[in-house]
Amino acid sequence: MWKKEDSKPEAGTSATPAISVSSSSPATPSTPVVSSGVPISSRAAACISQGIRIKGEVTGSEDLFVDGVVEGKLSLTTNSCLTIGPNGHVKADVHAREVIVRGKIEGKVTGRDKVQLWSTGQVTGEVQTDRLAIEDGALLRGKVEAGRQTNKPAELKAAVATATGKAGDSTSVNSGTAAN
Repeated sequence: MWKKEDSKPEAGTSATPAISVSSSSPATPSTPVVSSGVPISSRAAACISQGIRIKGEVTGSEDLFVDGVVEGKLSLTTNSCLTIGPNGHVKADVHAREVIVRGKIEGKVTGRDKVQLWSTGQVTGEVQTDRLAIEDGALLRGKVEAGRQTNKPAELKAAVATATGKAGDSTSVNSGTAAN
């Protein structure tokens, strides 16, 4: 019986024994970490390791961990998080939802939601973000713009349009005529 069961999964797929192993091992606390690591691989961060050097443009829609050298442009879309590791050195304009700096960045850093500078982090250039967190020991040289800036231009345009409409009745009549 054991030979038949062993031969059936081998003939079908090799993933079946792995599933049975992970389903029988939740009692062991160290094994669920391994089994939870398998499904996370689709969302796991890509890695540019310490020995890698990239010159050019890096784009993507997943999380990215940079512990090597990147020169050029680094742009991540959607809900991506960029982490510059302690050995990472980036000479580029950086765009991501969240940027965590443990190494060095030279260039413009744009974190749509948040930029974090750890104690080992160094940024030389411009930082633009909604929220900025700087630990003791971090180094930041350059221009900083923090706070909700994406709403301000839209609010200013709306305020100017409203003020213009209230300034003269002829303006509001003309804009109504143009719309028709």
